[in-house]
Amino acid sequence: MQQDSGIQLRRLKVDGGATANNLLMQIQADTLGVSVQRPRVQETTALGAAYLAGLATAFWEDRSGIQRNWVLDREFTPQQSPQDVQSAHQEWQRAVGRSRDWLPS
Repeated sequence: MQQDSGIQLRRLKVDGGATANNLLMQIQADTLGVSVQRPRVQETTALGAAYLAGLATAFWEDRSGIQRNWVLDREFTPQQSPQDVQSAHQEWQRAVGRSRDWLPS
């Protein structure tokens, strides 16, 4: 992610239904080597639309009012060493390689 974007990642704020999976969030933190922050309100698609409508109708003067609504539910911090992450990634790549061409075309 950092290599593709050219931006040094300090933390990752997540949202959506998959964020309810604590194991997945821990794997994200370990793999990326940064903290993963999950908000109290995880389903944010409709919330984002409501925020945009609020900005358009001047319910909020600017984004700072919206930003104050964001509340941390849980933060996942990296627990694995970079060497363990690298090893797990190599095993994952090996598994993906074995699954290729599983069925004849």
